[in-house]
Amino acid sequence: MDDTPLAGRVALVTGSASGLGRGLALALADWGADVAVHYHTSAEAAAATAAEAREHDVCATTVQADVTDPESVDDVFDDVETALGSVDVLVNNVGDFAPQHWAEIDLDTWNRVLATNLTGTMLCSRRALPGMREREWGRIVNVGYASSEHALVGPTNFPYFVAKTGVLMFTRMLAADTQDDGITVNAVSPYVLETSDEFPDDAPRGRWGSVEDVANALRFFCRPENDYVSGENVEIDGGWLPEEI
Repeated sequence: MDDTPLAGRVALVTGSASGLGRGLALALADWGADVAVHYHTSAEAAAATAAEAREHDVCATTVQADVTDPESVDDVFDDVETALGSVDVLVNNVGDFAPQHWAEIDLDTWNRVLATNLTGTMLCSRRALPGMREREWGRIVNVGYASSEHALVGPTNFPYFVAKTGVLMFTRMLAADTQDDGITVNAVSPYVLETSDEFPDDAPRGRWGSVEDVANALRFFCRPENDYVSGENVEIDGGWLPEEI
């Protein structure tokens, strides 16, 4: 099996300076893709991720953008196209949390969580599509959350749950809208990962989910031969299915 099935492809991973996004960017680099490491404020961490990506003998660059702003999104794609080429693989990873009780969340935080998780996913996908359609090839993978498939919500972090459910709906809509374009659109939806700050009491299999667990699902969706798999959502949760959150 080809160890670098994405050689010659360009990948953009939003929010990839650190955490899960960093791991996904490095996984794509390991598979031969040239990588654009996106950040909003963490320039130094993004530079470190890009440097590590280059250790896989690929090209890598850093790009800064507010993914909730259409002009900023246009600029970042322009920067990627200038530095690496047109985006073939888009991973919409960026998204903020709001761990407070819903009634205590101020409006700015509410809007920010919805915008970074859902609006940013839409804006980046919309910007990536013309080039993918022209080349008749593209992979869009959106990062969701494991409860979204079942519409499970709780009073804390509520706008995050709403946004990630919207991401899943957007994924399936876009998959249908691109079914004749050589593009696949899928979602990977983890539960709590090793990059989180607090270990959940109900963690299945007695461990954190790992970045590599998510990367394995991402790689499946990005493989060139998996061009008939679209509109799917893989829950990376060890079998977790709570009655409530």
